[in-house]
Amino acid sequence: MATMKDIAKIAGVSLGTVSNVLNGTAGVSEPVRRRVLQAVRSTSYQPSQLARGLRRVQTNVIGMIIPDITNPFFPATVRGAEDQAFSNGYRLILCNTDNDHAKELAHLNELRTYLPAGLIVIPSTFSDLTVQARSYREVGTGVVCIDRLPKDWEGDTVTADNQNGAYKATRQLIEMGHKQLATITGPMHLTNALERLNGFKRAIKEAKLKLAPEYVQEATFDKQGGASSAGLLLRLIPRPTAIFAGNDMIALGVLAAIRDAGLRCPQDVSVIGFDDLELAKTTSPALSSVSQSGYQLGSTAVSILLERIRGYTGPAKHIVLETSLKLRDSIAPPASTKPARRAAAGNHRAPRR
Repeated sequence: MATMKDIAKIAGVSLGTVSNVLNGTAGVSEPVRRRVLQAVRSTSYQPSQLARGLRRVQTNVIGMIIPDITNPFFPATVRGAEDQAFSNGYRLILCNTDNDHAKELAHLNELRTYLPAGLIVIPSTFSDLTVQARSYREVGTGVVCIDRLPKDWEGDTVTADNQNGAYKATRQLIEMGHKQLATITGPMHLTNALERLNGFKRAIKEAKLKLAPEYVQEATFDKQGGASSAGLLLRLIPRPTAIFAGNDMIALGVLAAIRDAGLRCPQDVSVIGFDDLELAKTTSPALSSVSQSGYQLGSTAVSILLERIRGYTGPAKHIVLETSLKLRDSIAPPASTKPARRAAAGNHRAPRR
């Protein structure tokens, strides 16, 4: 592999001149610049980003840490961050924590050695990044937390409007006539799960409906958690006529539990989720959901980092992205409020006397 010394020898210039041409740190005559660049092309020389980073105290790398690469919501978030980073001359390094805080800390310690220009974190379960973030900021590396927030976090954030999204979904069910509602939340120590539960409860309170504790179930943000909790809800008396799921993966588990119980969605139980994953359009029935843009979460986080990289030292930014309802076939008025079907012609006539 060619080195800067090889380039200098081929171009017949000093090592410092090669450095000046590659880094643009000093004026070099046009003939010399062309000679150096020709030598670079002839050797397929690739500069060491880490070496450059050591000189500048940071590289053109942005680190991103996510909790679960198998969750279909997160790839869009990563794509949004990568597109925005790449278009501005930065490269993304991705780490997965499996929702394990110990693994998260290991990634944070390892990424620091790469001297990243910025860091995006979707916190793991029980995450506390206060000390780690401080050490990054001390060397000029911005840190943005997105989707959910760690304990006592005061730095830059990008989140969805979780509470209002859940509120709108629950109001939709209530306006359709549902009075016996239930919800399956994500883990309650996660800020997004708590906000969605608060939105659900706000709509219930406004409608002056009763909500017994057993109609609120906590689960992991996955299909298995949704199926297990839905199994409990479906055995309650009275059975809920509608379930608001804390995310679409939970909702998929709810749909499976409804089928396993010999019930139908939405005829027996309506279901609405949160995230509006692409697969929501392909379930049977198609899943109604609160839509949030994972892509925008990621791209907005990089935009904040770019501002920090370019010198912004102002107070923390807290961006909240709007949500919207996507209504599909998984919700309907409860059976008790649906108009009775008209009898077929010729049936139920008054008997002749």
